[in-house]
Amino acid sequence: MGILDDSMAHSRSTAPFDLTGVATCVLDDAGRIISWTHGAQEILGFPAGEVLEHPAAHVLVDEEEATRVLDGVRERVSSDGWGDVVVARHRDGRSIPLAVWASPLNAVGGDRHWLLAAVGISQAPWAQVTRSMLEQFLAHSPVGMAAMSPDLRYVWVNDALERLTGGSRAERLGKRLSDVQPGLEVEAIESTMRRVLTTGEPVVDFEYRGFPAADPHREHAYSTSYFRLDDISGRVLGICFVVIDVTDRWRSRERIALLNEVGARTSSTLDISDTAQNLAEFSVPRLADFVSVDLLDTVWDSQTRGHPTCGMPVLRRTGLNSVLAYGADVVAAVGDVVPVLPASPWERCLVEGTSYLEPVLDIEKLRWLADDPLRAASYRKYGLRSLMLVPVIARGNVLGVVSFLRWQRFDPFERDDLLLAEAVVARAATNIDNARRFTQERSIAVALQRDFLPKALPSSAAVEVASRYLPAHDINDLGGDWFDMIPLSGARVALVVGDVVGHGINAVGMMGRFRTAVRTLASMDLPPDELLARLDDLVLTTSGPQRDSALGASCLYIVYDPVTRKCVMARAGHPPPAIVAPDHSVTFPDLPAGPPFGLSAMPFESMECDLEEGSILALFTDGLTETHRQTAEVGMDRLRMALSQRSLPLDELCGAVVDNLLTGTRDDDAALVLARTRRLDTDQVASWELPSDPSVVSEARALVTRCLSEWELDDLTINAELIVSELVTNAIRYGEEPIRLRLIRQSPLICEVFDASGTSPRLRHARTTDEGGRGLFLVAQMAHRWGTRYTEEGKVIWADIDTPHA
Repeated sequence: MGILDDSMAHSRSTAPFDLTGVATCVLDDAGRIISWTHGAQEILGFPAGEVLEHPAAHVLVDEEEATRVLDGVRERVSSDGWGDVVVARHRDGRSIPLAVWASPLNAVGGDRHWLLAAVGISQAPWAQVTRSMLEQFLAHSPVGMAAMSPDLRYVWVNDALERLTGGSRAERLGKRLSDVQPGLEVEAIESTMRRVLTTGEPVVDFEYRGFPAADPHREHAYSTSYFRLDDISGRVLGICFVVIDVTDRWRSRERIALLNEVGARTSSTLDISDTAQNLAEFSVPRLADFVSVDLLDTVWDSQTRGHPTCGMPVLRRTGLNSVLAYGADVVAAVGDVVPVLPASPWERCLVEGTSYLEPVLDIEKLRWLADDPLRAASYRKYGLRSLMLVPVIARGNVLGVVSFLRWQRFDPFERDDLLLAEAVVARAATNIDNARRFTQERSIAVALQRDFLPKALPSSAAVEVASRYLPAHDINDLGGDWFDMIPLSGARVALVVGDVVGHGINAVGMMGRFRTAVRTLASMDLPPDELLARLDDLVLTTSGPQRDSALGASCLYIVYDPVTRKCVMARAGHPPPAIVAPDHSVTFPDLPAGPPFGLSAMPFESMECDLEEGSILALFTDGLTETHRQTAEVGMDRLRMALSQRSLPLDELCGAVVDNLLTGTRDDDAALVLARTRRLDTDQVASWELPSDPSVVSEARALVTRCLSEWELDDLTINAELIVSELVTNAIRYGEEPIRLRLIRQSPLICEVFDASGTSPRLRHARTTDEGGRGLFLVAQMAHRWGTRYTEEGKVIWADIDTPHA
C-alpha cells in the first residue's frame, strides 16, 4: 500500500518547483528514491528513469553522505523534520551543495517514507552554511508546501504554509481544506486538485483569494502550483502543492485595473452629475460600503472664468452610492448642500488639499464629530467603522471632496487603501474638471449664439413671423445655424437662414460674422442672387482659419414684397423653403441650388414667384430634417406632413413642427422660421406716372398733399412736399422716363420715385457760394432714412418719413 493510500505520480513537467528553485523527492525506509520531480532533474541533471528505485547514494557524493542523510532522517522521524547541508553529485560529476529539509510523511499500512526538499546553494561556499543557518532560511521561506492524500486530506504541512494561511500543523493533518479554511475558494481549489490527480498534468500559478486565519480581516491572494506524485510502479501516492502569498502583486494588478476602469467609467460622459455619480457607483463595494461625491458650488457656476476658487467652501452633493438601496447617510441627498463646519476634516481637505484617514471611528471621542451632531447621529445609526476623505483636485485646483466609509466590512481602511482611493479620485477628478470645462464652454457658446441670433422676429406689414432655434446637446456638435428677418425699403422684408460648416465655438463665431455681413449687404438693397455672390466673394478673399471655417457654409435668402406679392429667392447650397398655400398644401419650389460658399465659381440664380395672401414660407436648416437616424428626403416628407396640419396660430404651428421632427437627442443645431405673408390694401398705396417735365414738380406736390389729407397725415405734408419735390426734380433732371411716384402708408411713411436710369445720385455738401447741390442733403435731413435700390427697369430713390406716432 502506498504511503498516501494511493500512489503519487512523478511529474513529467517542470512545474511547479521551477518557480521556486526547489527539488523534491520521496525516499522509502530503505533509502531508495521512489519519487523524483522535474525540479530535481533540473538541479542535478538526472532524469527520473535513472534514479527511481535507486538508493539515495546514487545522487550523493558517496555512501558515507547517504548514510548520514538516512540516519538524520530516521532519528528525527517522530519530530517536526530534519534539515542540513548535503553534497549531491550532478550527473556530469560536479559536486552540488544543497540545503535539504526532510519531513516524515504520515505512515499508512506500516510503510515509512520521507519527503525531501532541496535548494541549491550558489551564493556562498556550502561549507559555510551551518544547520542553524539552514533552519533560519527555512523559517523565513515564503514558499508554503503541503502534501495531500488522494481523498484530499492533509498528510504533511511545512512551517511556511502555517505562516501564510494560519492554523497549526496539528489542526490540518487528516483534515480537508474546507475543514480548516472555509473562507477560501475551496470548491475551485479542490476541483483543480482532482483534475491534477486524474490527468497527472500539473497546474501552475493557480490564483485564489481568501481571508486567512492569521489575518481574518484582510483579503489575501495566493498563487499555488499542484503536481501529482507517483511511485515507480505508477501508483498515485497523492498530490503536493506549493503556495506563495501574492497579495502585493494581486493588489498592484487590481489597482491598475481599477484605475483604468475608473478612467473609462468617468470619461464616458461630459456631464458633471453623471461623472460624479459614475465615480460613486464604481467605488462601491470595491473601495467602501458608502461613497459620496461633494463638489464646490463654483464647479457648477457656468459664468466662472478661469478656475474655481478655493475659499470657504459651499459643497453640494453630486454623487452618492451605498451597498444598501436606501443609502447610509441622512446628512445630505443628491443636490443638497453639504454642511461643512470649521476645523472639520472636510474643511481641511478643501483648504489644504490633503486627504484624511480615520481607520477606526470612535464617535464618542472625536472632537469634530461632537461639533457635528447630525453627522454623528448618522454614523452612530449605521455603526460606521472607518472613514477616508479624499479631495478632488484637478490641474492644481480643489473641486470637492469624496467620502469613503465602511461599516459592513470589518477590516478598517489602511494607508494602502488611502493611496488607492487617492489614485482613483485623481483619475476621476480630471474627467470631472473636463466636464466642468465642457459645461462652461458650452454655456459660453450658447450665450454667443443667443447674442448673435435675434431675440425675437417682430411681425411687420409684410409678414407675420414665428421662429425656433434649438442648439445641439453636445458642445462638439454645437453648430453655426442662424436666421434673421431684415426690413427693406418699400415695405419689403428679407428672410434669411444659414448654416456654417463645422461645430463648436468657432462655428458660432463665424455664424455671427455671416449674419452681420448679410445685414450689411441687405442694407444696399441687393437682389438675392447678387447678395449671395458678394458673400461668396467675401469668403474667397478671407484668409487663414476664418476662411476655413466659412468654406462650405450655406444660405437661403428670400425677399418678399407685400405690395406686389412677389417673392424672390436664391440659395447657396441650402435646402429650399417650403411654401404652405392657404389650403394647407405644401410644396418645395424648384429653386436652383447654387454652390455652398467658397467651393465653386458657379453663379447663383434667383427665382421669382407670386404668393397668395396668407401663404406660409418655411425656412429651415438641415438639422431639422436630416439626422444620423433619417435621410434628408425622409425629413422633408415629415416636414411636409407637419406643415400641412389643420390651421394653427403661427407660433403654435412652429412649435408643433419642431416637436414632431426633433424627437430624440439633437446631434446638430436646428432652426425653423415660419413667415405668413400679408398684402397691403389698395388704400395703403398711392402711385402716379409723371411726365419728364419740370412743371410737373408742383403737380407732384399737390398729389402728395391730397393723398396725405385723405390718409389723415397732414402733419407730414411739409416734409413730404419738400422730399417729393427734390426727388422728382432729380429724376426729371438726371433720369429717364418713365418716372413714377409712389407713397406707401406705413410707419414710417414711404416715399419712392422710380425712373429708368441706372445712374445713382450722390449726396453733396454744397459751399455757401453754390446755387445748387443741396437737394439730397435736405432730403437726408428731413427723412428718417433714405437710399437707392436698383431694379431691372432702372432705379428707385426712396425716403422714409417719420409719422407723428412713430
